[in-house]
Amino acid sequence: MRIEKVFNNNVVLAKAENHSEIIVMGKGIGFQKRTGDRFDQALIEKTFVIQGNDATDQLKAIYQDLPVEESDAILNIIQEAEIRLQHPFEANLYLTLADHIHYAIQRTREGITLTNPLTFEVKRFYRREYELGMISIGLIEQYTGVSLAPDEAASIALHFVNAQKEGQLIEETMKVTRIVQDILNIVRLHFGVTFDEDSISYNRFITHLQYFAQRVVTGETFASSQDTFLQEQVKASYPQAFACTDKIDTYVAGAHRFQVGMDEKLYLTIHIQRIVQQN
Repeated sequence: MRIEKVFNNNVVLAKAENHSEIIVMGKGIGFQKRTGDRFDQALIEKTFVIQGNDATDQLKAIYQDLPVEESDAILNIIQEAEIRLQHPFEANLYLTLADHIHYAIQRTREGITLTNPLTFEVKRFYRREYELGMISIGLIEQYTGVSLAPDEAASIALHFVNAQKEGQLIEETMKVTRIVQDILNIVRLHFGVTFDEDSISYNRFITHLQYFAQRVVTGETFASSQDTFLQEQVKASYPQAFACTDKIDTYVAGAHRFQVGMDEKLYLTIHIQRIVQQN
């Protein structure tokens, strides 16, 4: 492959043997290279085929102006994330994360600090991604000399959460996170309990709530089996947990205009019963 254009030391536009244009990323891949030069293909970490879509066009626009120390940090951050999360990331994360980090660095240099209102929730519900956010802050400081505020760890974590959910919008992820927190507060206040956040039941409940909250945000209804015997059995066996589920139903209906189906109520009731039994 030959280089068509050097964006910076780590990102080049190249032409493959079939004459298709591709964006190639790798540490030092464009160092001291010019148009027409060949490069060491062993340095390639990511390639994106240019198909005239918005993501690749924006990648070209962002990375050709991105300081090399920032692209160094981003490549290392995503490489670390792929290892820790066991998830390969596509062009969109390279785009959104680079854009976010670039402007976060600019804001910090100008003395502007933004707070993330969901830092506490992200830290609780997306522990691996939050840990990566903290690692990212360290890498950014290592490569750029800029120390971002701790709240940026949560903001960066949301990019990883989003990228693992096939392009779900960050705004949508934040809504899901807020709904999960609101439901946990309903359960906590209803029973007057403190959750054991390291328990298996709690983590299963969180996983269920994340999928439930996703359906609330998207308006996706949960099919009901109409098994009235099971419904009456669960209501009779776990009356307090079912009453708590009724409160959750009232909350999502009022705040999000979503009607909880009976089967969903039963699943919520059983999960709630399991976590309160531990207290």
